[in-house]
This record gives sequence, structure tokens and C-alpha cells, in this order.
Amino acid sequence: MNPEQQKSILTIALYAAFADGAKHDREREEIRRIAESLATDAGVPDLARLYQDVLLKRVSLEAAVAALADPGERQLAYEMAACVCDADGRQSEAEQRFLNELKALLKLDAGQAAAFDREADAIVDLGEAAAPAMAAGAATAAVAAVSGAVVAAQPNVTEAELDKSILNYALMNGALELLPQSWASMAIIPLQIKMVYGIGRAHGVQLDQGHIKEFIAAAGVGLTSQYLEQFGRKLLGGLLGKAAGKTFGKVGSAATGMAFSFATTYALGQLAKRYYAGGRVMNTVVLKDTFQNLLGPARQMQTQYLPQIQQQAGTLDMGRVMAMVRGA
Repeated sequence: MNPEQQKSILTIALYAAFADGAKHDREREEIRRIAESLATDAGVPDLARLYQDVLLKRVSLEAAVAALADPGERQLAYEMAACVCDADGRQSEAEQRFLNELKALLKLDAGQAAAFDREADAIVDLGEAAAPAMAAGAATAAVAAVSGAVVAAQPNVTEAELDKSILNYALMNGALELLPQSWASMAIIPLQIKMVYGIGRAHGVQLDQGHIKEFIAAAGVGLTSQYLEQFGRKLLGGLLGKAAGKTFGKVGSAATGMAFSFATTYALGQLAKRYYAGGRVMNTVVLKDTFQNLLGPARQMQTQYLPQIQQQAGTLDMGRVMAMVRGA
């Protein structure tokens, strides 16, 4: 895949990110930052302008599609776009219209596209069902978290047990990112949500999915932008290549930005541990600064744990991924 084809796929992914027209300014800024960082890592100077080109429609979706002649590249472009649209949970009507238009432009094999949609929907459904439908106390907890009116609580498990759980989630998400299948990354955010819920519950706090997503976003980990960064690094690092539609078992090489999700997940878990232990009184600025301070050491750890990440990636299959999201 040459740089022009890579750029076309990223263009389509960015179009997907803006398809619903409802992105918060904070999320738009995060997407812009990612475009710039990917350009720097890949040595592609014009990639940083791609964000503005898409936002201002200086490059068309039709032109991006036209640059992709290979059926595998077209399938990959659709899978990335669908994952980005699914990042916030259920697709909006605008996102569904966009994906239908994209399918028609890409002239995809109907069977392949339908199979991917079924797999993606299954992960989204399981993520929504398994993530804390935690009922009655959730709304009260969310209000208390915003007001800062909650006192610090001792966890009902040891700190070592919490750290072990956070590390296990980080290892699994790093392994998911190493898989060449684009849909595998869709399980990363549901697992992060489950991790944060478990940490809150250990401190006696019942949370709903909406509150957890707000917490993750406040830390500076945008849901849509996280997918874009994962896919962008895979694409530019050559991990994805023409992997669309291939079977599990082939693990990507440790390219630039490898196991990005290990560091993000580990830092997020440590942040959640501090946040709930401290009575949920950190404001957005403190949350974001603390997360960034935790991210540096977490990135160093991912090199240390690379062999374990690769080992886990070699054992993953569709059934195990679905079981993890479900919580089985």
C-alpha cells in the first residue's frame, strides 16, 4: 500500500469521524492532534493538513474512494470507517447514512460487508449489555461526582489486586491492537469501560456507562479519536496492510506506536484508581494533567511487557474476544 492509498483510507476515516456533525470542540482538537502526530511519526508532512481538508471539505469522499482500486483496501477502508462511527456506541442516523453512501461508493462485496457489520454489531451489543447497567445508584453517583460531594472511600480489594486487574486489562488491549483485523480494536473501548466500572465498584461507587465515558473523555481519551489513532498507527506502520477479511492467528509486527492501547489503558486505570480513592474531586484540568503524567511511565512499561502482549495476541480468537467483552 503506497502513501497515497494510506492517505485515502485515513481521509475516509476522518470523514467517518465527522459524519454525525456532533463532535465536541475538545474531540475535534484531539482528532487534529492525532493527525499531526501521525504525520510526524510517518514522515508524511501533508498528513497534518488532512484534518483541515476533510473538515472544510477541500478533499471529497469520492476522490478518496477513487484512489483505492484493490478490493482488500476498499474493504479495509469501510471497516475502519464503521469502527470510527461505532466508537460512541450506537450509530446515529447521520452515521448510518454515511456508511450506506460509503458502501455504495466503494462497491464492496455484499457478503463481506454484511459479515463485518454483524461482527461489529455483536461487539457493540455485548459492550452495551455488559457495561454497567447498574441501576438505581448510578444517577445519584454521577451527580455526586460532578458536585464533588463524595468522601474518599477505601477499596474493598487490596491495591495490589487493583493493580493486577489494571495490568491484565492493559495487556489484553495491547494484544487486541496487535491483531491485523480492524474490528479487533472495537473491543478495546468496551474493555476500558468495564475496567473503570470495576475500579469504581471496588470503591463502593455504582456507575453507568454514560458517566464512565464522560470520565474517559475528561481525561483526554476521546472515544472516536482513540480509534483513529489506533488505526492510523496500524495503517502507517504497515500492521494492517491488506489484512481485511483474513482469519485470526496472524499477529502484526511491533511497528511504530505498537501497543499504544496498553499504555492508554494502564494510565487510565491508574487514574481511575486515584480518582475514586480520592472521592472523585478532581476537575477536568487535573484529570487530564494527571493522565498525561501517568502516560509516560505506562509507555515505558509497554516495552517491558511486549513479550506477554505478543503471547496473548497469539492466543486470541473471535470467541475469546466476545467472551471478554461479555464478561464471561
